[in-house]
Amino acid sequence: MNSKKILVVDDSAFMRKLISEFLSEHPQLEVIGFGRNGRDAVKKALELQPDIITLDIEMPEMDGLEALKEIMGKQPCAVIMLSSLTKEGSETTLKAIELGAVDFIAKPSGTISLDLHKIKDVLIEKVLAASKANISMRPVLSEKPVPVQPPADSHHPAGSPIFSQGHGKKMDKLVLIATSTGGPRALQHVVTKLPRALPAPVVVVQHMPPGFTKSLSERLNTLSEIHVKEGEDGEILQKGTVYIAPGGKHLRLKKAGTSTVIALDESAPEGGHRPAANTTFRSAAEIQGLEKVAVVMTGMGSDGAEGLVKLKETGSVKAIAEAKETCVVYGMPKAAVATHLVDDVVPVDEIASAIVKHVYNKR
Repeated sequence: MNSKKILVVDDSAFMRKLISEFLSEHPQLEVIGFGRNGRDAVKKALELQPDIITLDIEMPEMDGLEALKEIMGKQPCAVIMLSSLTKEGSETTLKAIELGAVDFIAKPSGTISLDLHKIKDVLIEKVLAASKANISMRPVLSEKPVPVQPPADSHHPAGSPIFSQGHGKKMDKLVLIATSTGGPRALQHVVTKLPRALPAPVVVVQHMPPGFTKSLSERLNTLSEIHVKEGEDGEILQKGTVYIAPGGKHLRLKKAGTSTVIALDESAPEGGHRPAANTTFRSAAEIQGLEKVAVVMTGMGSDGAEGLVKLKETGSVKAIAEAKETCVVYGMPKAAVATHLVDDVVPVDEIASAIVKHVYNKR
């Protein structure tokens, strides 16, 4: 089997050495060169034509973002950003993903992380996933897209709480979204197209470390008509709001009287993830009297599939999976489709329409 060629870019010689040693331990990975700054990264990318680049964000002469723009323009390949856990770091990382980076890794303790071994396994796993990633660029959304129009006869005030019981023949709805690698860009294609007055809350589980989900929710909120925020413990779900599970915490949904409430906890990661979509989906499955729409989008692994089975067993659920051709990594949707419980398989640009169709459908 051909090994994957990697270019390691970091302005710290120590970090270059450490990253290189970690990756070289895997039989399928071969480090073929190093870059000391962004300018060096662009030059080496063109010369060596690597399969994957690990690219530090904060570097002299030319930073990681500028280098990424040039590389994606001249010699596109799978790029994984290494970023710091600061607010600026998380915002820059999200910009990098919009520009075409496949994924990112947060250094555990800043620019020079002596404890980088803590993320060694994650680094190897993400580089291997990146080697299989679909890097065909989808256009970045530079302006607000037009949200999907709800049916003409619909009247549902956004901002009202959802009640987990039937009102007449029409039950309240709940939308659940699971995503991982490639998720921030995919969410930008989906959430920005949801109508402001969507008559359902949307709960999103995106695999990310703490801090990054806050930046993601703020970024999506500025680009969307629908209100987007990070979910908070004890919060009552409201229609017309998107709640993103905070990094580092599981988000469960619980009944509180007639309302549905968010409960956050730091119990053990599930399948290596916290938040995990399976945890959220299973908790939603226990809430009776709500019609649910479950969406599984791009991501490595199979998170969401087992939770989808539970949802389908316990209630009225429509399931949507992202089509392979638009996924950065076709892992999670593939596992969802393999359950044979998915109703719609659609490209990322059509997911918002599919959600709206099921939410407004008077089943």
